[in-house]
Amino acid sequence: MPREPLASPALPMAGVDVPLHLPAVRQWLTTTSGRIATDGYSWMQAVYWFHLDSTYTTGRTHGPRRVGETTVRVAVELARLSPCRPGVAYLSRVLRLSERTVQYHLAILRETGLLTYRTKGTRVRGAGRRASEFVCTIPPVVDAALHLRTDDSEQYIRRVCGIGDKGRPLMKRLAKMAKRALRRPRRAESAKRFPARPNSPTRCTPMGGSASGSSSAGSPTSPSESKLEAGKDHITLPKKTGTPRRLNAVGRRYRLAAELIRQVPWLHRASVPRIAWILKDVSDAGWTVAEVMAVLGLQAPARTVRRPSGFLARRLLGAHLLYDTPAKRANLVAWWRDSRQAEIDRHVEWEGVWQAPRGGAVARLVRQAIGSVRHGSIPAEQPEQTSTLELTDDERTTHRQTAQQAFLSGEPGLVTSAVDIMGREAAEAFYGPELVARALRLAGASGHLTVGVGR
Repeated sequence: MPREPLASPALPMAGVDVPLHLPAVRQWLTTTSGRIATDGYSWMQAVYWFHLDSTYTTGRTHGPRRVGETTVRVAVELARLSPCRPGVAYLSRVLRLSERTVQYHLAILRETGLLTYRTKGTRVRGAGRRASEFVCTIPPVVDAALHLRTDDSEQYIRRVCGIGDKGRPLMKRLAKMAKRALRRPRRAESAKRFPARPNSPTRCTPMGGSASGSSSAGSPTSPSESKLEAGKDHITLPKKTGTPRRLNAVGRRYRLAAELIRQVPWLHRASVPRIAWILKDVSDAGWTVAEVMAVLGLQAPARTVRRPSGFLARRLLGAHLLYDTPAKRANLVAWWRDSRQAEIDRHVEWEGVWQAPRGGAVARLVRQAIGSVRHGSIPAEQPEQTSTLELTDDERTTHRQTAQQAFLSGEPGLVTSAVDIMGREAAEAFYGPELVARALRLAGASGHLTVGVGR
């Protein structure tokens, strides 16, 4: 689509002091001055305003510096995503662009205030890369240029209350451009690049008369000669309806279970029918995957999950009665996505096997105990006789303080591993009976208890 200049010369509006590009600190949802777009249609109008206006450019000295045709293509693909959590590799594959080009235009959308971070992608050990989640926002300069009247809103930062007469012509123009862009099929450009093969050369009919491509083989019986002479042989094929298949209650349960298994790491080996049976109450109530994951994030992640189905059933017990309205569930999902503690919990690794302790003193004790058992210096059934006298008084005091702090933060692994290796009597002599008993009780609670740590 050729770029046309704006008809109004009074853009940006006088008196609106907006920088040419936003710094990184203002590209987050908590620091942005723009309002959240209610849908992709209104957001695309703001994108096209920046596309038509040439005032707003980025401060980069290399690569594209303004909103161009490629930026609009990336924005259209982002407007179709819900939630807006695109991967660079995904956008590169769908749009047939290089990953570096996609990164350039995502940066342009962020620097103009059209795209803000909700959560930033990270690299998590053992879980691979995580894509960033964005929120489509509309900067204040667009509202001022379109003469939109806005008011404060808790949900969208600001909401539109009305529009002035001066901004209606430009609004109609932007609305037409946004509607045409969102209506455009995704494969239209690929079809132009790779046209269909030309039709195969026509063959002579079995009668040997002409080289026409039409044949009577499409009908079960040969038409009469009178219809052929008058040209009345029209075969009407039944039209294929594009109505999607509607799932019943059982189908919705299975679909919700499959999506949950795909997104929750500790459910990757669970059975879909069993998880579907556990999710029957929440699925019948119309819950989504995000709402189920938000309920799971209300409590701290467990360090060990032996039976994923039982663990899931325990955490979802009575949830459909507590969050019985869509508004309650929407507030829960909003908290889950915005909470810093919930974000940390989502990045915690779910482990099902024992790992070596990370403390230096405990790791040394583990190596000594394993070496003694292998060389036969002590009986394997009496691990509590492994000597702890080799540690100095300062090392013992430091190690006890470390174990106490780890226990208070909800990680009793130092004490429980010492109990498994040395025995309970030796562990009580080293840590004290009270700390050993409380650590074993916390480890047996399977993540349902927290010790002195507020959410």
